[in-house]
Amino acid sequence: MQVTETLNKGLERELKIVVPKDDLAGTLAERLEDMKGKVRINGFRQGKVPLSHIRKLYGRQLMAEIVNDIVSKRSGEVLKERNEKAAQQPEVSMTEDEKAAEEILAGNQDFEFKLSYEVMPEITVPDLSKLKIERPVAEASDKEVDEQVMRIAESARTYSEKKGKAADGDRVVMDYLGKLDGEPFEGGAEENSRLVLGSGRFIPGFEDQLIGVKAGDEKTIKIKFPDEYQAAHLAGKEAEFDIKVKAVEKPEAIEINDDLAKQLGVESADKLREAIKSQIETRNGSFTRAKVKRQVLDQMDEMTKMELPQRMVQAEFDNIWSQMTGEMERAGKSFEDEETTEEEARAEYQKLAERRVRLGLALAKIGEEAKIEVTEEEMQRAIYDQVHQYPGQEQQVFNYFRENPDAVAGLRAPLYEEKVVDHIVAQADVTDKSVSADELMKEEEE
Repeated sequence: MQVTETLNKGLERELKIVVPKDDLAGTLAERLEDMKGKVRINGFRQGKVPLSHIRKLYGRQLMAEIVNDIVSKRSGEVLKERNEKAAQQPEVSMTEDEKAAEEILAGNQDFEFKLSYEVMPEITVPDLSKLKIERPVAEASDKEVDEQVMRIAESARTYSEKKGKAADGDRVVMDYLGKLDGEPFEGGAEENSRLVLGSGRFIPGFEDQLIGVKAGDEKTIKIKFPDEYQAAHLAGKEAEFDIKVKAVEKPEAIEINDDLAKQLGVESADKLREAIKSQIETRNGSFTRAKVKRQVLDQMDEMTKMELPQRMVQAEFDNIWSQMTGEMERAGKSFEDEETTEEEARAEYQKLAERRVRLGLALAKIGEEAKIEVTEEEMQRAIYDQVHQYPGQEQQVFNYFRENPDAVAGLRAPLYEEKVVDHIVAQADVTDKSVSADELMKEEEE
């Protein structure tokens, strides 16, 4: 086999690989000889079939297998011999001329193909101890715990029949039928619906128009769906709802005590507060982690130096672009709706693709040097987490991950990234800063 480098520019490489027809013939002869003792053909005893007859029947098929083996196995061996690591799977190209392909399969012509790839760049990552991270920390205050306990208690609040008109905080029991241009629309009807006025559960303006209704009333409510409404066919549309009020109910007072806690499945009011506080701390911890990770990635992106593999960047851009345009299409939106142009959006997502590739390669290098691995136990836990999201379909989900290595890799990648980020944070200069819960959860501008 002859290997000739035909391109060496930056990270780009192209190799021409020629396998002489004599080498192909030798490999074919070995496979024919191996097949001779195994093949069963009518009219011949096993092991007595002439090689010429086997070649006539199976020669072309065996040669195709040999060619495929050379491409799949020798490509990696060539890169290893050159002490190169491809940034992505090399692209293989070979003759598309049918006559030439037939000559190769017949053993009358050398087999020639090309490998095109980009090598992994030299990556200069920063001294991790130079990273300065400000870690925002929010305690679970008594006030926040009390407010959350009250919100949960609201779910257990009881209501009793009320004589007279509905007021804010009352619950209205009703049947309703929604219409667009006089015609009912899918999902716009319900019987015995219970709505607490002031809860904000329904479309803006709907609950306000129920103030003052009483049992037995019939009323038509006119509203406009928000422009950003999740159902695209209703977004921005004006609709009418025919209402039949069946009952008006007033809320009973809430008392936080052991009886209420037991009603919520907790043994006492103190245990309820402890559980709520733990939930708040867990939530705050996730926000803290997200903000710390953002700082790590921002600083790593700015301080890491490398030449980016353009094919990898293009693949990442294509993935982002496909996802983004798909979401816009499903939402029925245009670039103009997003106050941008396609050209501006492409430029923005090109930068995002470059950032993702740069950070992915940098984190992979740090993880490799630190010998970070995702354990089998961690992978099993991640799969079980996915399984639990689909009650009643557990076996199907297990089978999906067992039969799809790419899906397993999709779970492994974020686990690996989180472990690498933890390693970076452990090396960085971290300062804790006390903040309020509102400050912690405030969204940063992208």
